[in-house]
Amino acid sequence: MDFSIKPIEAKTGLQGVKTGCIAVGVFEDKKLSAVAKALDGKGAITAALKSGDITGKAGSTLLLRGLDGVAAERVLLVGLGSEESVSDKNFQSAVQAVARVFSGLGANEGTIALPFEDVKNRDVSWAVRCAVLAIREANYRFDQTKSKKEPEKGGVKKISLLTSATAANAAKTAAAQAAAVANGVALTKDLGNLAPNICTPTYLAGVAKKLAKDYKFGVEVLDRKQIEALKMGSFLSVTKGSDEPPKFIVLKYNGGKPKDAPVVLVGKGITFDTGGISLKPGANMDEMKYDMCGAASVLGTFRTLGELGLKLNVVGVIPTCENMPSGRASKPGDIVTSMSGQTIEILNTDAEGRLILCDALTYVERFKPAVVVDIATLTGACVTALGHHNTGLFTRHDDAHDALASALLAAGKETGDTAWRMPIEDAYQEQLKSNFADMANIGGPPGGSITAACFLERYTKKYTWAHLDIAGTAWKSGAAKGATGRPVPLLTAFLMNRANGK
Repeated sequence: MDFSIKPIEAKTGLQGVKTGCIAVGVFEDKKLSAVAKALDGKGAITAALKSGDITGKAGSTLLLRGLDGVAAERVLLVGLGSEESVSDKNFQSAVQAVARVFSGLGANEGTIALPFEDVKNRDVSWAVRCAVLAIREANYRFDQTKSKKEPEKGGVKKISLLTSATAANAAKTAAAQAAAVANGVALTKDLGNLAPNICTPTYLAGVAKKLAKDYKFGVEVLDRKQIEALKMGSFLSVTKGSDEPPKFIVLKYNGGKPKDAPVVLVGKGITFDTGGISLKPGANMDEMKYDMCGAASVLGTFRTLGELGLKLNVVGVIPTCENMPSGRASKPGDIVTSMSGQTIEILNTDAEGRLILCDALTYVERFKPAVVVDIATLTGACVTALGHHNTGLFTRHDDAHDALASALLAAGKETGDTAWRMPIEDAYQEQLKSNFADMANIGGPPGGSITAACFLERYTKKYTWAHLDIAGTAWKSGAAKGATGRPVPLLTAFLMNRANGK
C-alpha cells in the first residue's frame, strides 16, 4: 500500500485530478462539502442527494461513475454527518467507509479529498493518521497457515490524500508515522493469530532477534538456566508443566542520550494457557493462543520504534512460556519464591500471568527506568468490567503516577485505542492475604482485575509504574475472530509524546 500527500492544484482544481476514484464528503440535510461542490458542475452530486440515494449520515457511501467535466473515473460520496462541525467520530466513520469501498474497487489508484483540516478539535496530522490506519486495517489479512491462499484482493493500491499546500508537510510526516504504526500493528496481529504450536516462546525469541538485526536493537534472550540463576521462582513455576522451554527476552532501543533513563515496556508472553492444573473449560480454549498479546504488542511497538527513530531510550522485557498441565506442573497450594524474595501461595494455577510478570517487574529495576508499563491479557474480570472497548489502566495514586496515567489516557484518546483508569487501593490488598506465604496469587472473584493489579503493584515500589489489562481489547471472538493489534497505537503515541517533551 502506497500513500502520498498531494496539495490541490490551483490550475486544474479537483475536476482535473486524474485517478481511478476520488472520495469526497457530503453532509446530512442534502448538503455538499466544498470539495463535492467543486465536482458538481453538471449537478449529478446534487441530484444524488436530492433523490435520497445517500443520506449524508456518517459512513454512508454512494459510488458515481463518469461525471461530466470530472477527470476521475469514479466519484465516491461519503457521509460526514452534521454540517455544523465534522466530529472525530464521524470522520473516523467516513475514512473507514472509504477504506472498505477502496479495498474492493477495480482501480489501482484512488484519491481521498475529505476535510483533513476541518475535524473538530483535531489537527491535520491526526486526520491523516486516522485515514492511513483505517485503510491498512481494511487491507489486513492472515492466511499464513492456509494451504490455499485467499485470492489477492483487487482494490486500490496507491492512495493520494489531498490537503492544502500549507498543511502538506505536516500531512507527509503524519502519513509516514501512521505507516510505521500500521506495520507494528500488523506484526502484533500476525503473532497473535499464529497457531500456538508455531508461535512458541522460542518463536517469539526469534522474532525479537530478527527485529534487533533489522533495526540495530540490543537483544538478549535468557534460557532456563539463566532464569534459574536469577532465582525467578515465580516465573519458573508456570513453565514447569510444559515441554516447551521458557524464554526471557530483553530488547533495547537506544534513541536517546546514553544517560537518559529508559521507558520500559513489559509484555506478558503466555503462548498458550490451558490454566494448568486449574484447567480451563474446553469451550473457546483455542483463544488462549492470544494470551501472549502483551508480548506481541511490545514486539509490534519495537518494530514501529525502529521505523520512527524516536529520540528516547526504550527497553522491552518479555517473559514467555506455556502454562500446561502435567505431572511436573505447579499445584494449587504450592508456595514459590519470587525473584524479589517474596513468597507466593498459588491458589489457582490459571492466575499465571501475574506470576511471570512479577519476576519481570523485579528484573527491570536494574535499568533504573523513568517509567515502566506492563501490558497483559491478565483477567477475565477486566472484560466483565469494561467490555471490549477500553483497556483497563491501573496505577498508584500520587503525582508521578497520576501524570503517567494521564499521559497514557491521552495517548489512547489521540489514537482511538482508549483506556479507562481503574482504582488501586490498600483495601483491595487485603484480599491477597495468605496464611502460609507473603501473599496469595488470587484475591477471589470481587474486583478480580483490581486485585491482580494490586498483586503486581507489590513488585513495583522502586519506580513509577502502570499496568494495562488488555484482556478485553487484544482480540475479537466469533466470526471476526482475530488479534486487534491493540495497544500498539496507544503505546506508540505515548512514546512519541514523551520523545517530543509532552
